Amino acid sequence: MCLFKTLAHAWVGSLSMGMIFFCSPIVSVFTDLLGCRITAVGGAAVAVVGLLASSFVTSLGPLYFTYGIVFACGCSFAYQPSLVILGHYFKRRLGLVNGIVTAGSSVFTITLPYMLSGLLERIGLYHTLRVLAIFMFILMLAGLTYRPLLPKPVSSSKSGSRCPAPNKVFNVHIWRSLGYRIWAFGIPAALYGYFVPYVHLMKHVEERFGVEANKEVLLMCIGITSGVGRLIFGRVADYVPGVNKIFLQVSSFMVIGVMSMMIPLCHVFGGLIAVCLLMGLFDGCFICIMAPIAFELVGSQNVSQAIGFLLGMMSIPMTVGPPIAGFLRDRLGDYNVAFYLAGIPPLIGGAVLCVIPWVEARRKRKEAEATAETTEKMLEHKIGTQDDKDTKTEDPESVI
Repeated sequence: MCLFKTLAHAWVGSLSMGMIFFCSPIVSVFTDLLGCRITAVGGAAVAVVGLLASSFVTSLGPLYFTYGIVFACGCSFAYQPSLVILGHYFKRRLGLVNGIVTAGSSVFTITLPYMLSGLLERIGLYHTLRVLAIFMFILMLAGLTYRPLLPKPVSSSKSGSRCPAPNKVFNVHIWRSLGYRIWAFGIPAALYGYFVPYVHLMKHVEERFGVEANKEVLLMCIGITSGVGRLIFGRVADYVPGVNKIFLQVSSFMVIGVMSMMIPLCHVFGGLIAVCLLMGLFDGCFICIMAPIAFELVGSQNVSQAIGFLLGMMSIPMTVGPPIAGFLRDRLGDYNVAFYLAGIPPLIGGAVLCVIPWVEARRKRKEAEATAETTEKMLEHKIGTQDDKDTKTEDPESVI
């Protein structure tokens, strides 16, 4: 009975995380229609309502709705515009700016668990949720500072019509890019094993090194180096030309895949610390350059839905991967095979992404050739028109 109660509580958090990413395609449409400011402020307001409602809930059933759905959907609407708005203000230093912005989440990854533990001990769960609602209210105020500088990419199909045409709302232009299609399917393929260590590492440490092992230090190592990685690789991305930034993401998948396979081989706790330091560093690399790559692949006018659909597709492997690893552990008695298999999808996904720079280079070459051909035809037409005019001008003189 206690097991089922624990699983039920776990599903509330799992549902919340899944909904944040699952709602992303819808959020991207609202961002295009309403702008970053309204979408972010409205989302934060919904999240505040979800947290406040959760603080008054006395049973688990309603918590699935108030926290797992309402709060998560609000967070999704508040989160994605924060990535899109950066492209309105920064071009040359977009990678560094994304690194700085996303590094903030690493700071909270390190400090928030300790703060929440203290709050839960002193004031209880319900008052803790109300404190978190205050944080979300501050986030809502921060959203008011978003002032988009780029024009909205969607417009009404008819003058005076309030409802845009469906083909204007859902940006199909992004799917015409082969590079984006490979990217949008390659990253979710890699993520089937990407999050397995983050979910099951603590339990693996307890089984191998005992319950008294200082497993919290591993999460701290991941959080610290992830923040450092976002700052470092965000700056490095600014010096990598064009879509070649994808190779930084490839390197992150390769390293994290190998590190996942190294976890079962670490029989000394210090070895696990080294693995977690590297995993955190390249996790920061993967996160901070996601938005810059999207800008390179589809352009600033289409980046909102490009990121939204990618995050939506990421929700599937994020939800499916860890339970599969848990199933393997229950069947085999330990996490060794689960961690070995978890390293394979990032390696495959990284290899698939290597094709994108070649695809984009070929596309740009064809576009350049087509532009040159069009220019040549226009010049020939212009010269021919000029010759006709000269001939007409000379004819009267020849008659005289």
